[in-house]
Amino acid sequence: VQLQAYGGGLVQAGGSLRLSCTASGDTFSRSAMKGWYRQAPGKQRELVATITSGGTTIYADSVKGRFTLSRDNAKNTVYLQMDSLKPEDTAVYYCQQSSMRGIYWGQGTQVTVSS
Repeated sequence: VQLQAYGGGLVQAGGSLRLSCTASGDTFSRSAMKGWYRQAPGKQRELVATITSGGTTIYADSVKGRFTLSRDNAKNTVYLQMDSLKPEDTAVYYCQQSSMRGIYWGQGTQVTVSS
């Protein structure tokens, strides 16, 4: 199972980025729980958002109203639309997939928000 993440970069505060993560090699991908986590320097990895196979989402309080998580099961891809970005959103973002096959992580993509 491989998770390939795309879309990180450098953006000014108030700007937007969209991350995507495509899974391959997992026949249970369409029924998997998918999500994004992030880890800032010197801090523990934390949950950003998760989405069930049916589309139910959970967001960290710090990103509610600014980030939107969605998935396209036909493409085995999950998207994280990040709007109104703040400097405190700066971190390496990791996608995760949890299915009957196991828990898998993507390689991480850097998001840097300048003030």
